[in-house]
Amino acid sequence: MTIQSCETSKWIEFLRQYGPIPRNDNMYDEVIQRSLKRKKIQPITFETEYLSELLENFRSTSPKSIILTGTAGDGKTYYCREIWEEFGGSVENWQKDDKIHELVLGDRHLVVIKDLSELNANEKRSLLPQVAAAITGEDTTTVYLIAANDGQLVEAWAEAAQTAGIEAVRQAIEDLLVNDLRESDGYQVGLYNLSRQSAAVLFPRILDAVLNHPGWGDCNQCAYQSQGCPIWQNKQRLEGTEDDKTTRERLTDLLALCELNQMHLPVRQLLLLVANTLLGHPDAKDRLLNCRQIPSIISAGTTSSASLYRNIFGENLPDRRRESTEVFKVLRGFGIGAETSNQIDNILIFGADDPELQTLYTELVLSDSFYGADLKYQAQQHAYLEGDAARGQEEFLTVLQAQRQRLLFTIPSDRTDMKLWDLTVFNYAGEYLNDLYRALQEGKKVPKPITSRMVRGLNRIFTGLLVSNQDELILATSGSYSQARISRVYEESISVTRKRGESVSIKLDKSRRKPSLIVNLASDIAPISFNLTLTRYEYLSRVAEGALPSSFSQECYEDVLAFKTQVFKQLAVRQSLEGEADEEAMSIRLLEINSAGIASEHSLEVYF
Repeated sequence: MTIQSCETSKWIEFLRQYGPIPRNDNMYDEVIQRSLKRKKIQPITFETEYLSELLENFRSTSPKSIILTGTAGDGKTYYCREIWEEFGGSVENWQKDDKIHELVLGDRHLVVIKDLSELNANEKRSLLPQVAAAITGEDTTTVYLIAANDGQLVEAWAEAAQTAGIEAVRQAIEDLLVNDLRESDGYQVGLYNLSRQSAAVLFPRILDAVLNHPGWGDCNQCAYQSQGCPIWQNKQRLEGTEDDKTTRERLTDLLALCELNQMHLPVRQLLLLVANTLLGHPDAKDRLLNCRQIPSIISAGTTSSASLYRNIFGENLPDRRRESTEVFKVLRGFGIGAETSNQIDNILIFGADDPELQTLYTELVLSDSFYGADLKYQAQQHAYLEGDAARGQEEFLTVLQAQRQRLLFTIPSDRTDMKLWDLTVFNYAGEYLNDLYRALQEGKKVPKPITSRMVRGLNRIFTGLLVSNQDELILATSGSYSQARISRVYEESISVTRKRGESVSIKLDKSRRKPSLIVNLASDIAPISFNLTLTRYEYLSRVAEGALPSSFSQECYEDVLAFKTQVFKQLAVRQSLEGEADEEAMSIRLLEINSAGIASEHSLEVYF
């Protein structure tokens, strides 16, 4: 086969810089900006959550100083640069090594500190009293824009000279951080935690900004666009069609689930994910394709190794680099590729020869000749079934994993018969996302079977017994110890449906934007809240369906017991408010379970 030359696209070369390649993270934004200028490429722009709000603040007649905090890669430098340029700051001045930048803002001065950690101890001691004066309103001539990671911010204020003004500002900032608040009465400061930005909201914007970038126009003159270029193939699949955007929607769902499971992914990691998904290949330099490599990849017949379904999990990278890259570490936690179901594997392995599976095999595997059943796959499948050399079997098992990954991103949501979430460690993830979280976001009530299952799971952990009660929350101990693995001594039960101030429900915690299970003991007693993460939801669901309490996650088990302790504390408060009558006999109530698994109390009286 004759290998033709391939024109190099400046856009593809630029996009590679967002991928998982070695770099100095402290210079990330500066490197990207210099590359844009050198290659004369339009920047990747997308709507961010807070920029318009911050610009409005600095345009107002009484602007507040702003502190931007968050993890590395959340976009603190980006926000600072955009604000700097919006108010007339020059790009050349911004790219200088100055730690502090200043410009005139109406009748005030705007001071921008793009990284608080770059200031030495003396500089901090000199600057922070001035910042404190602006925040308390003592100085009305200067406003500040400061970027700092959470730990650096607290540490800097703690090390500052402890005057009354500094101490008051330090306490105010710590309160904002701890309570996840934006403003504090009496202080001219706004604190924006960029780690609160939603990855599931930002990702589609980032994806559109990359996929719709004018730089792709270079590809229209490339002959390999129609000859099997995997970069172009990955782009088309990420875009989807008007009728089918399953891949991008499924990837967005995974990111939403990560967020709901308390795993934050900064903007930089989302950009890295998009770049690697489009360009990843294990045989390429830095494991990311450029245009020059496309002819040899096609000639070698290894285009399937560039599959976006593998690249989403960093399969193109060496193990060490993959495990040290946050977004891949988080996404691989779903076990996609390693997890499967008998139905899916039977289709992938035996579908070509089994008459009952041939229709599904054609629909799900043969229909995708690029990343599905190409000639290489079919040859390895045949070798595996024929029991050829062990090496051939091992290669097919690797391909099988890639096919499971592909199916997770291509099976339509309405194909409930395929049980696609069985391809992950979270079998209830689809239900959790759609029937619970999104239903709550839309103001709908949680379906009763979900609440009932959560209560049944809690009851089994609270008692350590395979009880089936789901209309009441059973509180039991081992006599005096509520944390016992087996608790047969009945203390009280809480009605799930609202009755005399009691209730058990699942609601959306608006401050955290996450589902919580709420237990109310009485109208005048503070409710007890249990953050219902994806992992905890999966755990309680599995326990409710028959798994033993410790079979899924010891950490989850301990979390539920801690929640049980909180409920008991509030129960004690209720009992103290109600008062207790003196009794001549002490009654011990034990749990009994009937043949249907329903637990009820059985009283024993002990006289003294």
